[in-house]
Amino acid sequence: MFDLKEHPHKRYNPLTGEWVLVSPHRTKRPWQGQVEKLPPESRPAYDPQCYLCPGNERAGGHRNPAYEGTFVFTNDFSALLEDTPGGRYEAGGLLRAESESGICKVVCFSPAHNLTVAEMEIPALRQVVDTWVSEYSDLLSRPEIAYVEIFENRGEMMGCSNPHPHCQIWASSTLPNEILKEDAAQKDWLERTGRTLLSSYLDIELELGERVVCENPGFVAVVPFWAVWPFEVMLISRRPVTGMDEFTGEERGALASILQEVAARYDNLFEISFPYTMGFHQRPKGKHPHWHFHAHYYPPLLRSATVRKFMVGYEMLATPQRDITAEAAAARLRSLPSRHYKLGR
Repeated sequence: MFDLKEHPHKRYNPLTGEWVLVSPHRTKRPWQGQVEKLPPESRPAYDPQCYLCPGNERAGGHRNPAYEGTFVFTNDFSALLEDTPGGRYEAGGLLRAESESGICKVVCFSPAHNLTVAEMEIPALRQVVDTWVSEYSDLLSRPEIAYVEIFENRGEMMGCSNPHPHCQIWASSTLPNEILKEDAAQKDWLERTGRTLLSSYLDIELELGERVVCENPGFVAVVPFWAVWPFEVMLISRRPVTGMDEFTGEERGALASILQEVAARYDNLFEISFPYTMGFHQRPKGKHPHWHFHAHYYPPLLRSATVRKFMVGYEMLATPQRDITAEAAAARLRSLPSRHYKLGR
């Protein structure tokens, strides 16, 4: 009899229309890799060399104010520029390029250089959520902006160039690839069923329970059935809102709380400051009732603080693959305390 826990199989991602190969039997092979812990990370609350700390000069020559909460500024080295001239290039029917304009911002979560989301207090994180809502609403209201992506790269392993707690916002004039996929899938599901895709999916996960990591009155964190990264998590709002600007005050607080809990569980997994890329997916410009607010966490660590899993070999040339099942990953995260390991058990 076919068994999801024992036999190789493919799992379908209804948000993107793509598949992932799961090979649970491979977890039985002997492991001879490194499993040692890293030394404790230590950073000062203020770093005179950090270009994100209050009062310091940034790489672009601007000086930060003596901010005490969140601080937002236009990225000094933006990937998208507001004044990009319109234009396109074509050659032979195969080579195509189109100009792309936009706005890139940086949001500092706190003046404290030595904090992470996992270690921040909930009221401080609520201020971050309020800042995100304000920036999302403002940027999406601009006529030249079609989509706003808010994301955090945590840790050097994920390409983060500065450990100061911060995230980025890229507002683009067109829809990015992943958003186009999710937009089409969610629209099709709503038209066929009358419900949002993630409302239907959340019902299944809450009934089964085996992939739920944690939850509160506003949100549920699950390891998605189709997860690619080892301890991937998807955060879904219980209410099918299309964007964070539709949250009630209670939901904003609930988002702050579950962001802290997910990050703390990650840190507790290997007792390190856990690396990940996290980003919110929400409606583009215009009316999109099929959109359901959610966030994706993509963490690279697999077996310890030093053993990571990136896309290589078959995954780059054929299709993504994972050994540890979504159910096993969720059980591991669910078993961890929500209290940060640095605070003691």
